[in-house]
Amino acid sequence: MEVTFLGTGTSQGIPVIGSKHPVCLSSNLKDKRLRVSVLVEWDDYNILMDCGPDFRAQMLANDVSKIDTILFTHEHNDHTAGLDDIRPFFFRQGDIPVFAHQRVIKSLQKRFEYIMDNKNKYPGAPSVQVHEIENTSFLFKKHPIIPINAMHNRLQVFGFRLQDFAYLTDVKSIEPEESEKLKGVKVMVINALRHEPHHSHFNLEDALNFIKQIAPERAYLTHISHHLGFHEEIQKTLPKNVFLAYDNLKITI
Repeated sequence: MEVTFLGTGTSQGIPVIGSKHPVCLSSNLKDKRLRVSVLVEWDDYNILMDCGPDFRAQMLANDVSKIDTILFTHEHNDHTAGLDDIRPFFFRQGDIPVFAHQRVIKSLQKRFEYIMDNKNKYPGAPSVQVHEIENTSFLFKKHPIIPINAMHNRLQVFGFRLQDFAYLTDVKSIEPEESEKLKGVKVMVINALRHEPHHSHFNLEDALNFIKQIAPERAYLTHISHHLGFHEEIQKTLPKNVFLAYDNLKITI
């Protein structure tokens, strides 16, 4: 299994438009972050987690030629706004399977009616195969995927476990029974927005405490804002098995 971090930034990305914050002015490519998403290559299948507004640029930057399915964590713009740009994949492959909570599907149907409603499609629009999921394991091409239920302030979000890899973003709290689903995972990705507490995201302290609780072999931090600081400086402060992810980073599991 290979995981590519397509984007590791928060909802505004880094640099933030018009910001003079030192991190936004950094020339280090590891400080430049598109909106958060990962691509998991698993037994010749390309599994995309979230499809945000930077999706097209992410596909081009990583020379991605196919998408076999999209797993949506939740409906916020920075996780869904790129759905129209699946068109080149649809033209080559046909309908793209998408998996999401029923609430997220309804949001996509409202926002992307021309994609989601096969009865009123216009020529050139892509199509998807809709799969509503609940908080129970499901299969994609005989591969088991385990949803991890969490809360993003008062909004439910899903993380996902694929064998020894787990991906969670926009998490503020998670119940003990859901954390149990992560035990034994080798590599975990978790959000760490900034140093200061936040009403709907783990800050760095929250993320490190959660990593200590789950005890993966390796952990990667994502959904990062410029307020966390410079990549190279923050990395020096982290435990040996914890890494600050950056755009286009590839890891093997």
